[in-house]
Amino acid sequence: MSRARPSTSDSPPPAGRPSTAGARVEGITKRFGAVQALNDVTLDLPGGSVTALMGENGAGKSTLLKILTGDHRPTRGRVLLDGRPVDLRSPADARAAGIRIIPQEPEIVPHVPVAENVYTGSLPRRAGRRLDRAELRRRITADLDRLGFADVLEPDLLGSQLTAAQRQLVEIMRALTGGNAARVIAFDEPTSSLSEHEVDALFALIDRLRDQGVAVVYVSHRMQEILRLADRIAVLRDGALVGVRDARTTTEDDLVRLMVGRDLSTMFVRRPVVGDRVVLDVRGLTTDRVRGIDLRIHAGEVVGLAGLIGAGRSELALALAGDLPVRSGSVTLDGRPLPSGNPGAVIRAGLGLAPEERKAQALFLHRTIRDNTSIAVLERLRRFRFVKRGAERDLAQEYIDRLRVRTPSIEHEVRTLSGGNQQKVVLARWLARKPKLLILDEPTRGIDVGAKAEIYRIIADLAEQGVALLVISSELPELLGLADRIVVMQNGRTTGELNRTEATEEAVLALAMADDISTSASGAAS
Repeated sequence: MSRARPSTSDSPPPAGRPSTAGARVEGITKRFGAVQALNDVTLDLPGGSVTALMGENGAGKSTLLKILTGDHRPTRGRVLLDGRPVDLRSPADARAAGIRIIPQEPEIVPHVPVAENVYTGSLPRRAGRRLDRAELRRRITADLDRLGFADVLEPDLLGSQLTAAQRQLVEIMRALTGGNAARVIAFDEPTSSLSEHEVDALFALIDRLRDQGVAVVYVSHRMQEILRLADRIAVLRDGALVGVRDARTTTEDDLVRLMVGRDLSTMFVRRPVVGDRVVLDVRGLTTDRVRGIDLRIHAGEVVGLAGLIGAGRSELALALAGDLPVRSGSVTLDGRPLPSGNPGAVIRAGLGLAPEERKAQALFLHRTIRDNTSIAVLERLRRFRFVKRGAERDLAQEYIDRLRVRTPSIEHEVRTLSGGNQQKVVLARWLARKPKLLILDEPTRGIDVGAKAEIYRIIADLAEQGVALLVISSELPELLGLADRIVVMQNGRTTGELNRTEATEEAVLALAMADDISTSASGAAS
């Protein structure tokens, strides 16, 4: 692509698409006490156009979305729809005005089916207030077909049975069904849990919304996705709008420089430090979801675990961490058998796991950063049965400083942090524990390029200290840049292994789709 000419002016919607006024935020400033989250942001969101919103975690993207949806009121400035100011005092006001948001973390009712989750608050009723199940079935069937999700979402599945991807699709359906037609729809990291097939269905849906004249706001850290989908890209840095670019004429390097104010071409800077000592030795590990896994990781080695969604990577990590039962096989950590089915014993043996769903599986969101950092080492901080608060504060502050977590205080609740800083708190917990083996499942999911670079530095530092690392990631450039070796999984088993010099995206994908490729080849031969 050609290089964009620096400009902060907005581009009109592409020719051939409906020209509607859409929305506009004008002079928006938002302060939380002494912290200024947004500073005089003016941005048009034209109808019939996809405006991507990019920036580092903490740049102000989420705050701007919450002002659009009535969760926050601006300290100064206003929101306009079709050129007229609107007063959004609550999410109900925003929804009545036709503004919708699909959040990154879906809120699903676990014990009711998909159909009832989608129409929560607007369920069809018969006389006597009884649920009209026939009408509910008719609605959900029609809406699944209309939105293109009929083959990926079963209306009778309970909320507790849904995958992360299916929960995201339920949120999308909530936003696009019901009363007033949507005029502005914001998607916040919508593809972070979706398979390639589901991403294609989502992008087809967004294209239809754009063709209908809807103003689409799209928040993502995935550069290639943004450049593929967006018409315009608005970049926030430190709460200010620093530029709006035409997606057709900008480049990834341009966007990175706008977001972080510096060149990140040296994101992956690490030298091989693999030692001779075998830290993890897995032989024939079999669970209900993975089978016959053999894996060895040495001290100071970073092993990447690749595979498509459903390959069994996270299940392997949970089995090693003692969270899933092992049916057969053996696992040793530093030469000693690793306990099965006992996460506490596994942690004491020297293994740490930073899981994929940090909010649901790793963090106590309503507890402080101090609590979340020290939770794995409380036995070291106790005197008799009481935690020494001074020692706990010193330990938490040490690791928060070392990992450069952006927070006014370690006494802030961890839910107030950006995604990248929440991930650093998870890492701080395990660094305080000093594990022999650390498993990182999607360590940079949903965080910006600047925070990614800092996470990569932490991984390199851990390897230099002799920690063995198993990194699970769906981003192939990340694995290629970080790993000394890449092990590939498909259908619950390993299909191959590539060392750093021979690993390419094509080679990894070929192993990740080995069964599909062999089936296609045999079908063609017959």
